[in-house]
Amino acid sequence: MGKLIDKVVVITGGNSGIGLASAQRFIAEGASVVITGRRQSALDEALTTLGPKAVGFCGDVSNLQDLDALYALVKQRFGRIDVVMANAGIVSLAPFEQVSEAQFDQQNEINVKGVFFTVQKALPLLVDGASIILVSSIAHLKAFDGHGVYAATKAAVRSFARSWAQDLKARKIRVNCLSPGPVSTPIIGKMGVSAEAYPEFEKAVSANIPLGRFGQPQELASAALFLASDESSFVTGIDLCVDGGIAQI
Repeated sequence: MGKLIDKVVVITGGNSGIGLASAQRFIAEGASVVITGRRQSALDEALTTLGPKAVGFCGDVSNLQDLDALYALVKQRFGRIDVVMANAGIVSLAPFEQVSEAQFDQQNEINVKGVFFTVQKALPLLVDGASIILVSSIAHLKAFDGHGVYAATKAAVRSFARSWAQDLKARKIRVNCLSPGPVSTPIIGKMGVSAEAYPEFEKAVSANIPLGRFGQPQELASAALFLASDESSFVTGIDLCVDGGIAQI
């Protein structure tokens, strides 16, 4: 306990799934956390769960004015940032020949543009020696049906981690990528899997995972804590895959 005492953390998409689990873990380790989300109702519910060490901001990471307002809030409340976790992302699956322009644009707007400017606009508040965590996906390593656009956006995120680790090395800012495999989060429903179909979906996918099951958000939060804390003080530019081995073996 206490690995992030008095640290200030910003987590985009922190109102559910991996982002929310990471916020909970970071707060338990002593941090103050600012979470973002696009729906005020979901944000309010998350803040009730997180308690007084959490601050919420309702906005869209692909909207630069929203990002400016986010960091104005952070500057006013805390004056600095120690950790940025660019976690907000969406997935819209479709066969290659059926991908619409809207699907292409929306995924690139949030998953690529949103990540890029989330970090760029945080730079004036980031302390030297800060940690930046970019949430990618094993989809950038392994092909899955219908994931073409999503995988490309996550490959861009992986590339950002390499480039920014180089760009920010003079400030001793570490930039790392966290790539989840199949994890039990609300994004499964957003992929079009109904609650009724979920058990069979999970069983079928788990058959291809060496560890034989889906990951849990708390397991990703543990990996994020490693990257956020001094436990990873000599780690930068990596892609940490937390995937039960599905993209590794």
